[in-house]
Amino acid sequence: MGLHMIIAFKAMTGVSRLRRYIGALLCIAASACSIGEASAQTPFYDASAREIAGPPGTLIRSEPMEFAPAGAQAYRVLYRSIGMHGEPIAVSGVIVVPPGPVPKGGRPIVAWAHPTTGVVPHCAPSLAIFVFQQMAGLRQLIEQGAVVAATDYPGLGTPGPHPYLVGDSEARAVIDSVRVARNMPGAGGGNSFAVWGHSQGGQASLYTGLIAKTYAPELNLAGVAAAAPATSLVTLMGDDFKTSGGKNLTAMTLWSWSRVYGAPIEKVVLPEAMPTVDRLADECIESIFDILARRRTEKPLEQHFLSVPNIAVTEPWRSLAMRNTPSPLSSGIPLFLSQGTTDDIVRPDVTRAYMERQCRAGSKVTMMWVQGVGHGFVARDSADAAVTWMMDRFAGKPAPSDCGKAAQASAQ
Repeated sequence: MGLHMIIAFKAMTGVSRLRRYIGALLCIAASACSIGEASAQTPFYDASAREIAGPPGTLIRSEPMEFAPAGAQAYRVLYRSIGMHGEPIAVSGVIVVPPGPVPKGGRPIVAWAHPTTGVVPHCAPSLAIFVFQQMAGLRQLIEQGAVVAATDYPGLGTPGPHPYLVGDSEARAVIDSVRVARNMPGAGGGNSFAVWGHSQGGQASLYTGLIAKTYAPELNLAGVAAAAPATSLVTLMGDDFKTSGGKNLTAMTLWSWSRVYGAPIEKVVLPEAMPTVDRLADECIESIFDILARRRTEKPLEQHFLSVPNIAVTEPWRSLAMRNTPSPLSSGIPLFLSQGTTDDIVRPDVTRAYMERQCRAGSKVTMMWVQGVGHGFVARDSADAAVTWMMDRFAGKPAPSDCGKAAQASAQ
C-alpha cells in the first residue's frame, strides 16, 4: 500500500533535516515518492461543531496553495462530510483548478484517491510539501482541462484516528470532495466525474463506484480507474503479516480498526509488540530516502508480533476485512485497472480475480498489466493510460473491454 516510501514523521534538525530535504528533492526527480515531508498542522484543520453542521460536500474554508503545476490554481480545503456512524464531520483535501476559460457544459472533475500515507492526522497529503508530485497524472489531467479533487480521507489532517481501509468512509470523502470542487472559484465543474486511485486509493475508488449513485444522485460517475487496488482484504491481511512491509500494513490496520471499530487488538497482538505498533501508527509514509527508518521501527515485530497464527482467519478481524472488500461494480460503470506484475503487496492474481468477477458481472473492464513493475510505481507508470481512458469516458466514447481476452499478459 505504498510502503515503498516510508519514513518516520519526527522533528528534524541538523543533518537529519538536510538528509530528508535532499531525499525529497530526489523524490521529485524520480517522480517516485509517495508523500513528501509533512509540515506541522495549523488551525485551518480545526472546525467547531457549528462549522461542521451543514450539507455534506459543502465548503467550510479554503486557502490558496503555491506551486501547482501547469499554471493551475490549487486550494487547500476543509469541507463537510459524513462519519462512520452517520455523524457530521470535517474532511480536508486539495482542489486543483486548470487555467483558461471554462468550456461550455463545464469542466470534468477527477477525484484522486491517494495510497496509504498513515493513520494519524499529521499524515495528511494536504500537509505534504510535495503533495502535487504525489498525484499520479496530475499534470496530464490539468492539461486536459480537468479539475482535480484530492481528499485526505477522514482523520488525516482533521481529528483522527483515520478509518484506514474502511471503504465507505473513504468513498464518502471522495464524493464530497467532488461536490466541493464543482463550486470552487473559477472551477466551472460540471456534474460528471471520474475517480482514480492507487492501492488504498484503489479500494476507495471502487467503493466510490459502489455508492456514488445513491450517495450523490446529482453527479454522473463516468468511470472508475484503480491501480493495484486493495480488492480482497482477507487475502491482503493473510499475505502481508509475513513480510517486513506487510507487518507495517498489518500494524496500521489493527491500530486503526481497534479504534474505529472497537476490535480487541490486545487479543491478537502480543503485549511486548504494542509499543512498536503504536510507534508505527505515529509515523507517516513519505520519502523513499528514509525507508530504512520505518524498517528499523518495525524490526521488533519480526521477533514478537501476533499472538495468533493468521489474523485473516481470526474474528472479528476476518469479518471486518470482508466488510471492507468491494463487491463488483454495476455493469453500467466502466472500469480501468492497472497492475504491476512484480507487486508483492497486492498480488497480480488477486487483481486478475477481481477483474474476472467484474467481467462476469457484465462490466466493461480495461486491464493494463505493467510488466516488471512493483506496487510503488504502478500508478505512476499507468497514469498516462488512465488519464486517456478517463478523458475518453468524459468525451462519451464507448468504453473498451478486455473481458473475454486471454489473461496471458498478466503475471507471467
